[in-house]
Amino acid sequence: MRKVLFIFGELTDADTEWMCDAGQALTLATGDRLIEAGHPVHELSLVLRGELGVYAGEREIALLGEGEIVGELSFLDARPPYASVVATEPSIVLRVPHEAVHARFARDPGFAGRFYRSLGIFMASRLRQTVGQLGVLGDDDELAEDATSVDEIDPDVLDRSAIAGRRFERLRTRLGVE
Repeated sequence: MRKVLFIFGELTDADTEWMCDAGQALTLATGDRLIEAGHPVHELSLVLRGELGVYAGEREIALLGEGEIVGELSFLDARPPYASVVATEPSIVLRVPHEAVHARFARDPGFAGRFYRSLGIFMASRLRQTVGQLGVLGDDDELAEDATSVDEIDPDVLDRSAIAGRRFERLRTRLGVE
């Protein structure tokens, strides 16, 4: 759920309402595919409830839970994904079409800035977590005393976390997700 703080901490209440209006809630049964490797992705998806597995071939490489964004790389570079995303349990996602997001960017440059910043913070967090899981820092390596752990949240993000959590819960309530 922590990942949602990165997104909704940067967006405004109006941005969140727009996502609700522009998107569509999709219910997935266990085993349903949200994204197929090698096939174009035309929506950004936000996990509202449940869990999704990310698969490279048959190998599970990640699990995504509530508040995770799915399809963000294809949004940024328009290339088909390398991995498939499958519901590992009954799940609900909010799907927002890329074309709707781009149309909003054209009408509201402030939204574009907030949106891209939120994606950047989200992806930086995901990369740091992945690097930590890969064990890039071995037992002999030490972080500088003033460095933060890969699990720590940036203080600026933490300051906005309460309002971000409320925005996410309002979005879920509005879409009938409990």
